[in-house]
Amino acid sequence: MQTILGAGGVIGTDLAKALMIYTDKIRLVSRNPKAVNDNDELFSADLLDPEAVKKALVGSEIAYLTAGLPYVAKLWQEKWPILMHNVIEACKANGTKLVFFSNVYGLGKVDGWMTEESPLNPCSKKGEVRAQIEQMILDEVKKGTLQAIIARAADFYGPGAVLSFIDFTVFQNLAKGKTPQLMVSDKTKHSFTYTPDAARATAVLGNTASAYNQIWHLPTDPNTLTGREFVQLAAEAFGAKYKLNLLPKFMVRVLGLFIPALGESVEMLYQNAYDYQFDSSKYVKHFKHEATPYQEGIKQTAVYLQQQKS
Repeated sequence: MQTILGAGGVIGTDLAKALMIYTDKIRLVSRNPKAVNDNDELFSADLLDPEAVKKALVGSEIAYLTAGLPYVAKLWQEKWPILMHNVIEACKANGTKLVFFSNVYGLGKVDGWMTEESPLNPCSKKGEVRAQIEQMILDEVKKGTLQAIIARAADFYGPGAVLSFIDFTVFQNLAKGKTPQLMVSDKTKHSFTYTPDAARATAVLGNTASAYNQIWHLPTDPNTLTGREFVQLAAEAFGAKYKLNLLPKFMVRVLGLFIPALGESVEMLYQNAYDYQFDSSKYVKHFKHEATPYQEGIKQTAVYLQQQKS
C-alpha cells in the first residue's frame, strides 16, 4: 500500500496517476478524498489529528505528504509543525517510509543556483516554517528513526495547477483574454517546475530504495527564462499578442492591504526581484529523466485551459 497524505491538489492527483506504474494499492487521504484511479482506497482524515494520521497509514509501505495549508504565515506557524509531527510519528509507528513534497522557501535568497547542498537559510516567515519542518525530517533521518526523502520543486506550473501564482496571473488571464501580470520584475530569471514532471519524479523517488535519506530537486528545465520570456511563450501558446502588466513592489504592498492573498506574497517578493534558479541535475543525471522544456510545458498548459473553456 502506498498512501498520499493531502490528496486532492494537482500534485496529489498527478502523483496518484503516476504511482499506478508501481502499485494498484493506493490510499488517498484528505478530509474529503476523491478517487483518481478506479481502485483507489479513500480514507477521510484530518492531518492535524495524530490518531487519525496513524490509522491512515496502517499497512502503508510509503507515505507521500503533498498537503498544503492556506497561504497565511500565521496559520503555517501554528499548524505545519503539528502536522509534520503527526506524520512523522505515524510513519514511525507503522514502519512507513516518508516522501515529503516540499519547496525552496526554506533556502531563502540564494545567490546562483539552488541545489540540494544549499543550506536552510530562510528570509521570510513562511520560509522559517518550511525550514523548521524539513529539519524535523532531517533530524529523524540522522537518528535512524525514519527513512525519508525531501523532494523539492521550484514554483510550479502545469495543467490544473490552480494554486500556482503563475497560473493565476499569467495563464488564467490569457485564457480569459486579459493581460497577464508579473510582480516586481520581468527581467529576472525564474525557474518553474512542470507539475507532471514533479509528480512522476516523486513516484520514481518513492519507489527507489537507494533514493531515501536524501534531498532531491525534482526535474526542472535548466534553460531558465526571464519573466518576459515566459509570458511571451505563454501568449504565443494562446495565440495572443504579447502584453504585460508589471506590478512594482509598492503596488503589491498597497493592493495587499485589500487582497489578503497578495498581502501574504509580499515577504516572498525577493523571489521575483532576484534571479531564482533551481538546479535539478542530481535527479536528471541519476534517473536519466529530462525535464519537459518550457516551450512544451507552456503549450500543454494552454491546451488544457482552452479545453476547459470548450
